[in-house]
Amino acid sequence: MSKRLLNALEYPQVDSLDLNDENTFRKVIAWTEMNRIQRAPPNIVNILKNINARDWQEVYTDYKDRMGCPALSSKLEELHWLLGYAVQLETQKNRNVYLKHAVENLQSTNVVPSVVAENLLDKLDFRCKEFADGINELAKTLKTAPHPDPFVTLKAVRKVITKRLAPDCVANPQNYILTGTPFPIQDADLGFDLNNATLNQAAKILRMLYIQDLRDLQTKANELIVAVQGVTANPKTDTKLGQVGY
Repeated sequence: MSKRLLNALEYPQVDSLDLNDENTFRKVIAWTEMNRIQRAPPNIVNILKNINARDWQEVYTDYKDRMGCPALSSKLEELHWLLGYAVQLETQKNRNVYLKHAVENLQSTNVVPSVVAENLLDKLDFRCKEFADGINELAKTLKTAPHPDPFVTLKAVRKVITKRLAPDCVANPQNYILTGTPFPIQDADLGFDLNNATLNQAAKILRMLYIQDLRDLQTKANELIVAVQGVTANPKTDTKLGQVGY
């Protein structure tokens, strides 16, 4: 990782470096300070350049404390931190250049790929006149009143197909066709008057549909209660486990 940071900082001959070598380590520290960080006073820089100085280690300790380097377990970790710090300074110094490249990369990656649809339905134009006419013809065939919006008509057609033309419905129509005396909706009491015969009729239909939904919900709730009771209130007992007296 340190060599990658040195590459980013354009350090010469990175591939041939042995960062575990003490002299190489000192040379890298001195080069990074003189060419990239440039935050230390001249007296410290002069000693860092002299890698054979007797007090080099003491000056280096003072230097890394000045840079804010945390206490780390090895010199390689300290070097990695200082190189990262140098890269951060370089990034801030050339911020506009890096932002320009970042924007260009984002623009190139945000290009919408051209997708070739294999499904024929993906190629349909759902707003064209041919589509609307086809849906209306299908609705007439199924004896469903068309709607000005072809999508609403399509939803109605889907309901008819799923509820009346499913395989089980076709095989056993007696289980799905409603029987009995039709409800006298014309004679039903709405409970309020909208002062318009057409609106009153529509309100009656909506009320009947709402009541039907409530009945369907109640039926499902009752079925759920019965199923739960079948599990929690099983009357079967094992008389062999019984005990009389103490």
